[in-house]
Amino acid sequence: MSKTLKITEIAAQTGLSISTVSRVLAGKGNTSESARQQVLACAKEKGVLQGIAAGRLLINSLVVFAPRRAFDERLDVFYYRVMQGIGEALVPHDARLRFCALEENDSDVGLFLSKMSEPETEAAILLGIDDTHIHDLAADLGKPCVLINCQDRKMRLSGVAPDHLMTGRFAANYLFDMGHKGVLTLMCLRRYTMEQRLAGIRDAWDCRNLSFDETRHLLVAQSFGAKESEALISDYLAATPRPAWPGALLVGGDFMAAGAVSALQKAGLRVPQDMSVMSIDGFNLAEIHDVPLTSVHVPRDELGEEAVQLLQQRLMRPEAPVVNILLAGTLKVQASVRRVGAGKGRPAVSSDKLYD
Repeated sequence: MSKTLKITEIAAQTGLSISTVSRVLAGKGNTSESARQQVLACAKEKGVLQGIAAGRLLINSLVVFAPRRAFDERLDVFYYRVMQGIGEALVPHDARLRFCALEENDSDVGLFLSKMSEPETEAAILLGIDDTHIHDLAADLGKPCVLINCQDRKMRLSGVAPDHLMTGRFAANYLFDMGHKGVLTLMCLRRYTMEQRLAGIRDAWDCRNLSFDETRHLLVAQSFGAKESEALISDYLAATPRPAWPGALLVGGDFMAAGAVSALQKAGLRVPQDMSVMSIDGFNLAEIHDVPLTSVHVPRDELGEEAVQLLQQRLMRPEAPVVNILLAGTLKVQASVRRVGAGKGRPAVSSDKLYD
């Protein structure tokens, strides 16, 4: 059956004009909500939606709720770029994108309900919002909603996030494969996602039959800034006998890595000749203090595209099971990590190769 014939059938069954049906199926915004719902219901009944699932988004407007810091690149470059990725993913769909600042926890319920109840809010994306009450409301309201980098504990909302557990495990294993046994981890544990990365790091130690001792192998920062990380590493070097210094630092962010390298250099140490440094981030600082940075790139730009695709699936099949998609990262091999012990460990993973 031709596309034209299906549009004609939908028009006849709904009592709407062919042009109205065509505009709805093309994702255009100049149609009423009532007409849109009639056309989509009839199109689904006739199996038309499956054929256009990869085409128009079929919504004209959606709102992204995100922490306030996400709107300032200087405060949270990761979330800021994720929001840009959402906008870029929506360009082909000609959908209007709006934003609303919402705290991660203890969110403004009135503000959320007000935005969600607006007629132009046809769908929503929650970015980094951990408030379980907001998740409950989003599920109960019935409008299509997906999560980015957060989880609905009641499993009613689908979401997409980096695979934080695997990221930590992979990064630590890379250093072990390069022959490093003494690895000091420097992380900011501000959110549960960082706790998941730390759990992956611990798992890598366990798989090597190595004992992870927080007092010797972990430094916890309160922020992702370079200044605090530099102070933590400087204090660590001053308080730790040189024979007990690690051979490598595994750092939870590029700016933190910049501070760590600065502390090492001020202590007269060379990177990587005297101590290797590896980052889990890899987007913001390709080079720090003239040292090209080896890092695991955490998925970021891809999150927006995957969220829009997931939203499209929820529109096509609202009755489908809830899913949580975890995105793998990529390894970028530069010059800040050296191999120790010739022939020890497995060969290093080549640059830009996706890890399993």
